[in-house]
Amino acid sequence: MKKIYIITTVIVLMGVSFTSCNKLLEVTPKSQITEQVYFKNETDFEPYVIGTYTSIRAFANSLLYGDERSEELINGTTTRLTTAWSQILSPTVGAINYNGQYKAIGNVNLLLDKIEPFAFTNTTLKNKLKAEALCQRAYTYFFLVRVVGDTPLMLQAITDDNVPLLPRAKAADVMKQIFADLDMAISLFPDKTYQNKYRFSYGAALALKTEAKVWSAKVLTGGATDFNDAITAGAALEATGVSLLPNFKDVTTTRANAEVIMSAYYNRDETGANYGSNALPFLTAISNATNLDSIPYVVTSSNGLGAYQISLQSRQLFSGLTNDKRVPYTFIIERQGTVKKSAWITKMPGTKYVDDRVSDNDLIMWRLADIYLLEAEAYAGINNTTKAIEYLNKVRVRAGNGNYTGATDKATVERAIFDERGRELFFENKRWYDIVRFHFGGTINAYTYVPNLKGKTTPLFWPLSTTVLAANANLTQTPGY
Repeated sequence: MKKIYIITTVIVLMGVSFTSCNKLLEVTPKSQITEQVYFKNETDFEPYVIGTYTSIRAFANSLLYGDERSEELINGTTTRLTTAWSQILSPTVGAINYNGQYKAIGNVNLLLDKIEPFAFTNTTLKNKLKAEALCQRAYTYFFLVRVVGDTPLMLQAITDDNVPLLPRAKAADVMKQIFADLDMAISLFPDKTYQNKYRFSYGAALALKTEAKVWSAKVLTGGATDFNDAITAGAALEATGVSLLPNFKDVTTTRANAEVIMSAYYNRDETGANYGSNALPFLTAISNATNLDSIPYVVTSSNGLGAYQISLQSRQLFSGLTNDKRVPYTFIIERQGTVKKSAWITKMPGTKYVDDRVSDNDLIMWRLADIYLLEAEAYAGINNTTKAIEYLNKVRVRAGNGNYTGATDKATVERAIFDERGRELFFENKRWYDIVRFHFGGTINAYTYVPNLKGKTTPLFWPLSTTVLAANANLTQTPGY
């Protein structure tokens, strides 16, 4: 295993290059190499790009800005859900300090600045690395747009301490840059297949574009143009070779499977546990359960916190669907005799080893069922409910629920898609973003749908922390705080 350690003037990069495949690990920096001396050979660029995935993986592993603020979770035997879940946010409580995101963007800007004029003997590799870097930047900016809305747009490489103090750019302008980066990446990827599902690819770029276009259509009122662009991107993605797995139970437990478009790699003793560890109860808390052997538990609290449980509201999405095959692989009701107790999450159960269970499932960033439902949402957005139902049914049938038989008006179909996403993508860090999107689209009212938002006026976007504001006088606080 060849390890490369880089510290630029922007951020510490941690990269690991494998002979068989590239996976994202957390390692300790061993030596320091500045950008001025590092990029001397074309072989220097790929380890740098691999290193930048450390940030992407970290963003994917945070439920704070995704599921924690939704209706999906309640506190378990330990308390982890606090400010975001309670919807009690202010510039001093629960606010975002986005330095990590801008360090990641600075990394990419530096790479793009250095790689563009560099003469590669292997132009295919150069194009691939540029495409991956552009996707990384688009992904990070899309994270920021969904969390804080308007956000500074930094495109230049930072190679010294003179960091520009930029104001917040309009979210619509940031989205234009996201789409420009993605369109360039899509044109640059030399291979339309999936050589490595732990790195950005042609298909992953299309997945991100599909999701971002639906967001832009609803939240930024891009309307039919964006909906149609999402449909086009989704159709191109369908042709890349991904397919639904026959059995839902294999979706989150089988690595880099046929349904996965891109995921973040996790493995015991290499990368630590993922956010799923917060949902695994420890044995002492459930030792009296009569169905103990069916509950994915850990022996020691160091491998599981028992902090998340599935909410009644999310369980009720499955009500009446007696044939839904997803239920056992989504949650289980702890029983003590005939008494029903806690509802533990069974999605992403980790791996049971000889000594203990470890939460080491890959974190799926996009999979085909997600894209099918985004396409259904886009078709509904342009009032083509026939096609919307067609895509909705692709997911319903695999789940064992058969074809949709409800009303076919736009509002009803959109609510059916929203509910289906709640069932299919539970605990995959999608729900809060779905809530915001369907709120702006008029399908739901977030302030009546999310229990902890009822009676509150907390904005749907996050406040900037006082630390961020103090460092840049050109910034203004998120409206509503």
